[in-house]
Amino acid sequence: MTTHEQGQAKRSGADWLLFVVGFVLFSALGFWGTPALLYAEKPQPFQFSHKVHMEQVSEGCKSCHSFREDGSFTGIPSTDKCKECHSDSPQGNTPQEKTFVEEYLNKGKPVDWQVYSKQPACVFFSHAAHAENAGLECKKCHGDHGDSEKLRTYQQNRLTGYSRDIWGWSILGMGDPPKRMKMDNCADCHRANGVRDACFVCHK
Repeated sequence: MTTHEQGQAKRSGADWLLFVVGFVLFSALGFWGTPALLYAEKPQPFQFSHKVHMEQVSEGCKSCHSFREDGSFTGIPSTDKCKECHSDSPQGNTPQEKTFVEEYLNKGKPVDWQVYSKQPACVFFSHAAHAENAGLECKKCHGDHGDSEKLRTYQQNRLTGYSRDIWGWSILGMGDPPKRMKMDNCADCHRANGVRDACFVCHK
């Protein structure tokens, strides 16, 4: 019997148990620690209640996130859009309202929001095609923001610079919108609804 074979024969159940426990612990540490290392938390300029605004507007999401005459999407509203309802003095007593009016509205300064769903520059996405033509509800992809009273933490990938909402909140990169917004999610939805999923549809 060779020295190697003798060593294998001498291995006890405790050795294998130690190996398994170590493997499990280091795997768990990797799953727990990777997001902390990979993603940086960035605060929003101030807190914002979608719920309060939804209770006071008539057209739901479209009251603030509207379409232009040419069908293009305005995205996050400008301070000029906000001025349609907000004046140069706070409408409430919250610190958030005071910050918004004094630091942004009165100075004509755009609010530098951290955008959860911003796609890479190589991706073309038409909100009009999905919301207007296909009739998809906003919460299908963005979640039920209309009921939220505050903005959740924004996490940015340190390597790519994109929001964690794009890769997904699962460390394995699995899931569907609104917890994940990757190409295969779009392709799955297109195939399920009989829509072309050729490259040029989304990549211009």
